[in-house]
Amino acid sequence: MTDASSTPPLPVTIHRGDYRPYEWAIPEIHMDFQLDVQCSKITSQMHITRQAAAPAPLLLRGDGLSVAGVRVDGQDWNDWAMVGPDLRIELGERETAIVAVDTIIDPSANSQLMGLYASGGMLCTQCEAEGFRRISFHPDRPDVLSRYVVRMEGDKAQFPILLSNGNCIDSGDGADGRHWAVWEDPWPKPSYLFALVAGDLVATSDEFITMSGRKVALNIWVRAGDEGRTLHAMQALKNSMDWDERVYGREYDLDLFNIVAVSDFNMGAMENKGLNIFNTRYILADADTATDADYDGVEGVVAHEYFHNWSGNRVTCRDWFQLSLKEGFTVYRDQCFSADMGSEAVKRIEDVRILRAAQFPEDAGPLAHPIRPESFQEISNFYTATIYNKGAEIIRMMATLLGAERFRAGTDLYFDRHDGEAATCEDFVRAMEDGGQIDLTQFRRWYEQAGTPRLNMALEQNGAEWTLVVQQSVPATPGQPDKLPMMMPLRLKAFAMDGSDQVVADQVFTLHGAEERIALGRFDNRPALSINRAFSAPVIAQFMRGAGELAWLAAHDDDPFARYEALQQLMLDALVAMVSGGGDDTDKAAVIDAVAGTLTEAAADPAFVAEAIALPSEAFIGDQMLVVDPDAIRAARLALQSAIGRVLEADFRALLTKAAPPASDLSPTAKGGRRLRGVALTYLTAAGFVDAPQMALAMFRQADGMTERQAALAVLAHGDSAERETALAEFYDRYHNNALVLDKWFQVQSWSMRDDTPEAVERLAQHPDFTLSNPNRVRALYGALTGNQAAFHRADGKGYQLIADLVIALDSKNPQTAARMIPPLGRWKRFDEGRAAMMRSALERILAQPGLSRDVTEQASKSLLA
Repeated sequence: MTDASSTPPLPVTIHRGDYRPYEWAIPEIHMDFQLDVQCSKITSQMHITRQAAAPAPLLLRGDGLSVAGVRVDGQDWNDWAMVGPDLRIELGERETAIVAVDTIIDPSANSQLMGLYASGGMLCTQCEAEGFRRISFHPDRPDVLSRYVVRMEGDKAQFPILLSNGNCIDSGDGADGRHWAVWEDPWPKPSYLFALVAGDLVATSDEFITMSGRKVALNIWVRAGDEGRTLHAMQALKNSMDWDERVYGREYDLDLFNIVAVSDFNMGAMENKGLNIFNTRYILADADTATDADYDGVEGVVAHEYFHNWSGNRVTCRDWFQLSLKEGFTVYRDQCFSADMGSEAVKRIEDVRILRAAQFPEDAGPLAHPIRPESFQEISNFYTATIYNKGAEIIRMMATLLGAERFRAGTDLYFDRHDGEAATCEDFVRAMEDGGQIDLTQFRRWYEQAGTPRLNMALEQNGAEWTLVVQQSVPATPGQPDKLPMMMPLRLKAFAMDGSDQVVADQVFTLHGAEERIALGRFDNRPALSINRAFSAPVIAQFMRGAGELAWLAAHDDDPFARYEALQQLMLDALVAMVSGGGDDTDKAAVIDAVAGTLTEAAADPAFVAEAIALPSEAFIGDQMLVVDPDAIRAARLALQSAIGRVLEADFRALLTKAAPPASDLSPTAKGGRRLRGVALTYLTAAGFVDAPQMALAMFRQADGMTERQAALAVLAHGDSAERETALAEFYDRYHNNALVLDKWFQVQSWSMRDDTPEAVERLAQHPDFTLSNPNRVRALYGALTGNQAAFHRADGKGYQLIADLVIALDSKNPQTAARMIPPLGRWKRFDEGRAAMMRSALERILAQPGLSRDVTEQASKSLLA
C-alpha cells in the first residue's frame, strides 16, 4: 500500500464532452454492514469484469473514507494506493476479479447528511448524487449498474427495523442482542439509488393490486406516534401507482414498496429502488398540522418519487449532465398527475408561478445553464429549477407538439428501448422522434442553450386582414453570448370584443425562426389575443394590450390560465406604473373592476378566483424592471392592495362571514374556499380597517385546520398589533413539540413585512428551538428571508450580512444546504449600485473563508461574475 497523495485535490471542472465509459463492469455487489451509530463497519465485495481493451487499474471514489482492508479473490491485497480521497487498486492483467474493501465510518459525525448518517438515533442514507462514496469506495457514477445483496446487522433494541432496497430474503437473531437481515434487489441499479435504514420505526401498511394481478405490499415507516399522519401519503402512493398504469402503462416491478420518513434530510425525498426515503415534511399530514398546500406537496412528492421507478430507476442517467432526463420528465409526470387529482387550471397556474419565481431569475443571472449543462465543479449545485422545472416545460412542449397519442408512443418506445440502461437526453429526444414521427432537430437547442426566450409580438392590419408578427430572441447568458432561434409551440386564440362571432379557433402554431407571421384572418376591429394559452412555451411574451383588452380577456377568455394571465398582467401594468411614479386612478379602477367581476364567480370556482385576484409577488414585479427598487415595489403593492380592499370591502367581508369548508374536505372547491378566505383577509388587513386584527385573530382561533390558522397568523405577522403577539405565542405553545409545524412559526416571522424583520431573524436564530443541523429549520428561517424581497434587500445590507454569516457558519456542517442560500446574492446586477456593492461584498467575504467547500466555492465564485 502506498499513499499517492494526502492533500485533497483542488476543485476541478468536469466537462460533458469528456465522458468515457468506466473501465470495469460491476454486475454484482455484496455488502455487509455492522451497524453502530458511532462506528459502522462496511465490507463491499464487488464482482468486476474488465471492459477496457487494455489492462487498467480499478479506481474507486471515496470521500472522507479510510481503508481498513483490501482483498482480491479472497486474498489480502497490498497493491493499492490512495489518490487523494480515492482508492486505486492495481489488478495487472486480470479480466475478472472479486474485490473486497473494508471501511469504518462514524455516522453520528456526518452532519452533511450525505452517505450513511444518524438522525435521532436512526441510521439512514442519502446517496444521490455522490453520497455512496461516503459509505464505501466505489466508482460512484450512474452508468455503473449492479445487482446488490445487502446484509445488515445491529443491536435489535436500537435498530429493530432493518431495511434496504428490493426484497428481504432472510433474517435472524445473532449473539449479544443483535439481529440481522439480508436484502436482495433483483434490478441492476447505480450506486446513487442504494438505500439503507435502521431504526425504531412503525409502519402504516396497505397493498396494491397491479394491472397484471400481482399484489404489492406497501409500507410507510415512521416514528411511533406519527402513524396517524401517514394516511394521505398512502392514498397518494396508491393513486400514483394506478395513474402510472393508466396513463403510461407502467407497472410496479417488485412485490414490496417501502417509504421511510426522516427528520434530517437535505432534499424533499429520494427515489431509491423499492425504499424511498422522504423528508418528514412530505409524508406527515393531518388537518391540525398541515395546510392544503402541505397536502398537495405530499401528494405531488410521493407521486414524483414513485414515478421515478421507471423514469429514473429502470431507465437511469448515463452521467450527471443528463440529470434532467429523469428529473424534468418526472416533474412533468407528477404535474400531470396532480392536475388530474385536483384542479387542472389551478395546478397549471401554480407550476408557472414557481417557474417564474425560481427558474426565470436563474436563467437571467450568473448561474444560468442549459437543462443539459456542459460543465460543473460540484454536481449538487445543479439540482436547480432549470433542471427540474424548465426541464418539465421542455417535456411538456414535446407533448404539445406531438399530441397525446404520439407522445405516449414516444414514451413507450423510450422505456422499451432503454429499460435497464443508463441513457442520455438525446436518447429521449430520439425516442420522441421515432415514436412520434416528428423532426426535433431544432428543438434540441432547448437542451443546449440557456436563457428564457422572449417573444416580441405586434399586430399588423391590412384592411380587414390581421396578422400577428412574432419576433424571437434569446438573451446572452454566461458562456453563451449568441443564441439561435428555438422551436416551440405557441398556442393562441383570437376573439372579437364587439360581440360578433368572429374568432380564430384555439390552435397551436409551431415557431421556428427569428420572425414568424401568423395570419389571423378578417376582423372588423382589432381582435383580442389570448396568447401562449396554458403556457404552451416557457417564454416571456411581450405584447402591448391595453387595460380594456386585458379586462375583457380576464372576463371572457375560455382558457382559465389565459384569464388568470390577463388579470395578472392588468395588475402588473398598474403596479409597474405606480413604482415608476406614474399610474393614476384609472389604472387602479380597471384593476378593481376586474377583481370585482372575477369575485362574482367565487361560489362556482373559488380555487381559480383565489389565484386570479391575488396580486403578483414583489419579486415578480421586480423582474419587470431594469433596476429593482424593493421599497417602491412594496409601497406600490400595498397601496393597490389597500385600494382593492377598501372598494371591495363588502365582498371580502361576505366571504369571511360564510362558514369555512371543514378542514377534512380536500376537494378542489373546499381548498379553494379556504384559500379565497385567506386572500380576503389579506385585502381587508391591507386596507387598514381597525377591526382587521380582531378578524384575523378570530380566524386563527376558530380554524379547525392549519390552512386558515396559518393564513391568519401570516397576516397578523405583518403588523404590530397586540393580536400579533397573542397569536404567535398561542401558536408556539400549541405546536412547540412538533418540528414541522414549528418551522411554520419561524417562517411566518421571516416573511413578515415589518421593517425590523432582519433583526427578528437574527433573534430567532438564537432561539432554543433553532438549529443549523436541520435543513428544514434553516430553510424556514433563512430561506424565507431571501424570499422576502424588501427585507432581504433592506438598504442597510442587514439581510445580506445575515445570509453571508449563515453560509459561513453552515458550510463546514452541511455544504449543500449552505450553497443553496447563495443564489439570491448573485442577482446583484439587478439592483442599485449601493445594494449591488454590498451583495458583492457578502460574496467576497464568503469566498475569503479558509477551507471552503466545493459546493459553496462554485456558487459564490460564479455569482460574482459580471
